[in-house]
Amino acid sequence: MADRSAQNLFIHNAAQVITPALSTSGPSPALALRVIEDGAVLIIDSKIAALGPTRDLKSDPRVQHVPQLNCTDCVVAPGFVDSHTHLVFAGTRQLEYEKRIQGTSYEEIAASGGGIQETVRQVRRTSEDSLLEAAKQRCREFLDHGTTTLEAKSGYGLDPDNEFKILRVVRRLREDSTLPVEIVSTFLGAHEIPEEFQKDRRGYVNLICSQMIPKVAQENLAEFCDVFCERTVFNLGESRQILLTARQHGLKLKLHADQLTRNGGAQLAVELNAISADHLECIEDRDVEALSHSNVVATLLPGATFHLGKGNYAPARKLIDSGARVALATDFNPGTSPTVNMQMVLSLACSQLHMSPAEAFAAATLGGAMALNRHGDRGSLDPGKAADLAIFDVPDYRLVPYHFGMNHVRAVIKDGQVLFDHWN
Repeated sequence: MADRSAQNLFIHNAAQVITPALSTSGPSPALALRVIEDGAVLIIDSKIAALGPTRDLKSDPRVQHVPQLNCTDCVVAPGFVDSHTHLVFAGTRQLEYEKRIQGTSYEEIAASGGGIQETVRQVRRTSEDSLLEAAKQRCREFLDHGTTTLEAKSGYGLDPDNEFKILRVVRRLREDSTLPVEIVSTFLGAHEIPEEFQKDRRGYVNLICSQMIPKVAQENLAEFCDVFCERTVFNLGESRQILLTARQHGLKLKLHADQLTRNGGAQLAVELNAISADHLECIEDRDVEALSHSNVVATLLPGATFHLGKGNYAPARKLIDSGARVALATDFNPGTSPTVNMQMVLSLACSQLHMSPAEAFAAATLGGAMALNRHGDRGSLDPGKAADLAIFDVPDYRLVPYHFGMNHVRAVIKDGQVLFDHWN
């Protein structure tokens, strides 16, 4: 994101100011949420300067010299950090949605040439500029729903030209001064075996390792490398080869792990000290144990399970209770989770994953920041961090997941600047 001028602001009289706390040992940070009744936040030079009860912060002499925002009956929270999205794509897949409703499985649709392959075909015939304009609108929708930082993956090109096309779109989004959202780029060339390599899997893995990853690193097109580690997509050996190559080229590691079957993806993430292992719907107790003794963030994506009509949600309760670090993300994509609304993800996390509202909020903010290696600067309202906030038009944070499927955001603040508000 382009540089923005420094901003000052005093937010006061909030029904609640909430912020997660990072536990450096033991329990997940999702277990800790600080709630300040009648709270206030002071922003100086686009950073969090102080927070606490309104009556205490009003005595700070700096308050007298900055603009003020009265947040009576509202909840003030860190902006959501969505650490797993497939932001750049073309087209939609509503026909497949209808097929799934009628009983066709996701795996059957993929085997017949649909799923990811259908989006790949649409991306390949769409111009870079058209992809950019569509992605810009999606970014605005993310902001409107309270997300201030998000990850954007490639993975719908599956050849050098089109993978790089997607990553150039992500770079252009990051550099766009009119688009005040922090975007983190991830290379996911290993999202699927493309149609033209169906009889030469080894050839495609070699193409990723010998051509795609070196250019991604050389041109600084991505910070992370991700792999869809699944028996029918990239098996353990192929995933390990791709990720080791990426690490050799300076990319940080992520995995789509154990989504459709249990195949050891979570264990591979621990072995390679990946930043995150995402999905995890099919993990077993031994995988929970391994994650709990690692620094790997378990990123849970209940929106995909919900949209696919499956009942096997990731075992969030076991992960949290074991001490694993947990994040929540939308998995925004055209096939299995077409939502930008992290508030709906909170509702699913509470009702289906049995997370408390406090755990869900922490996982969608500080947990997401950890899954993007941004927790030193984002994800909580600690003094010195970037002033990224969402203001919700409810008097209690628990009402956000309680009223499911709604957008409660009244205002969004990015780096101290009020991007929009619905008071006016």
